[in-house]
Amino acid sequence: MPLERAILMYISEISGHHSATLAIENALKILSPKIEILNINAFNYTNPISERIINRLYMGVIKRTPKIWDYLYDNPEVVKKLENIKKTIHKFNSPKLKKLFDKFNPDLVVCTQAFPCGMVADYKETYNSKIPLVAALTDYVPHSYWVYDAVDYYIVPSEEVQSRLAEKGVPLPKIKNFGIPFDLKFNAAVDKKAVINKLGLVSGIPTILIMGGGQGLGPIKTIVKSLEKIKLEIQEIIVTGSNVKLYNSLCRKIKKYKKKILVLGYTDNINELMGISDIIITKPGGITTAEALAKGLPMIIVRPIPGQEANNTDYLTGKNAAVKVEDVKNINLVIEDLLQNPEKLNSLRQASQAISKPEATMEIAKFFLNEATTQHLA
Repeated sequence: MPLERAILMYISEISGHHSATLAIENALKILSPKIEILNINAFNYTNPISERIINRLYMGVIKRTPKIWDYLYDNPEVVKKLENIKKTIHKFNSPKLKKLFDKFNPDLVVCTQAFPCGMVADYKETYNSKIPLVAALTDYVPHSYWVYDAVDYYIVPSEEVQSRLAEKGVPLPKIKNFGIPFDLKFNAAVDKKAVINKLGLVSGIPTILIMGGGQGLGPIKTIVKSLEKIKLEIQEIIVTGSNVKLYNSLCRKIKKYKKKILVLGYTDNINELMGISDIIITKPGGITTAEALAKGLPMIIVRPIPGQEANNTDYLTGKNAAVKVEDVKNINLVIEDLLQNPEKLNSLRQASQAISKPEATMEIAKFFLNEATTQHLA
């Protein structure tokens, strides 16, 4: 039987988890135009009030006390202590999921974040459901909150993650090393001259792209101040995401800077910005990382969030595909060194391309259509 209906689940509207489900949805519809898809913010669907509270708490911890998140993230003792709380939450959510699944009757459920994955896994056990459940990891670390017997397949970004999931007890046949799903437009060539003209930038000088994820986090103001010290001619593109306060602050100060700077808020043309840039300074979120790797764009990493971003950083620097800068005030020295030594910049570019998986999204979609549901629907 063909895959006719799928539910894709994420949490948080402005997130890599959501970007991943949108990428999967687009690829599935390209391959199977008649497929019906529900793309759902699982936390908002089951606990809309709790979602707002927890998102605020999470952002507060990340901004003010990141060491707390570092302690909580994939800590075996914490995972064990949270087990009963987690089961209680899942049991509470199961009737809501049953109502959704009974109405839509999905042939497949895909989760790009561990919370909805756990909810659906518990639902399957509670109601003895045979709905195929796939966990699509969007970071280079398989933390314990992902591991459930009721998950039928895991989509992972690398052999290292594949091995670590196996060490956590997941059978190898369940683990598919396809990569992180990202928007297909990042694989398309960019008309650099046209984009540069459209944005009012200058051709022929190095372009530095500065990003802080969808939330516009990180020491972006400090980075801009440091880049002012670079003696070479450069131009900067700063993407502040949903951080309106940062956007307004930079716009007010932009005339004080000597370098040419373009400040953008939340934008949907990151593929073009990456396509015209020589270096990206960024936080290493999984989706941003996958997109930059596909573009062969050298990455400079600053202030990664403890947990998933710290692990992503370790993976990237271990593969020589990125440089981590400890003292952000001196990031100008790193950028200047790379621009003055093209062989170093090229080495980063080649290492990025070596570990990139540009076909990940289509391979994942093909797997869902051709294999993931076969044993369940035959």
